[in-house]
Amino acid sequence: MSAYNYEEQEKIDGLKAWWTANGTSVLLAFTVFIAAVAGSRLWNHYQGEQARQAADLYAVLQQHIEKGSELVKITDAAHLLTESFPKSGYAPRAALIAAHAAVQAGNNQVAGDRLQWVIDHAEESEIKDLARLRLASVLVDEKKYDQALALLNAQHAASFTGLYSDLRGDALAAAGKTDEAGAAYRKALESLSTQGAYRNVVQMKLDVLREPQK
Repeated sequence: MSAYNYEEQEKIDGLKAWWTANGTSVLLAFTVFIAAVAGSRLWNHYQGEQARQAADLYAVLQQHIEKGSELVKITDAAHLLTESFPKSGYAPRAALIAAHAAVQAGNNQVAGDRLQWVIDHAEESEIKDLARLRLASVLVDEKKYDQALALLNAQHAASFTGLYSDLRGDALAAAGKTDEAGAAYRKALESLSTQGAYRNVVQMKLDVLREPQK
């Protein structure tokens, strides 16, 4: 029995010595672990709350669109979302909606500002491609052909090639560069579906260019 007690005492003394040497490090590591777990939960909660608020603002914006609200209400709702939650997926979509409403209202300045925001801040490449295309269209309407062409010359997804080439043709044709416009329209035709109705529109533009000038 005494041998057993002696052996147990040796173990206890050994544990005490180990704790004296390593206890502080163990407590520190445990504290860091607990803080990391708590921080992760708080961060996840914060992220979830941010996403929920962004979704609520986006729903408000859509309500304004459905009600046909004035442009100022639409742009204010979109601005609040882009300023408060710029990293959310809702922000660039809200800016695109506001830009479309601005174009319909004949306010190219607001449309251009919203589209430029998307180009500068959106993380999804296809949304950036769409914003460039729409901004280029606004610039063509304003007869700012060189600026429009600079946007259309930017790298973009293959799925946008037909649309980019078509609008490039519009800009070049409006600028009086018919040969280059024809090349752009032909490239658009190569990229667009042979079954799509939009292809017929591009073909008509090309046919008009080929007609002798009177």
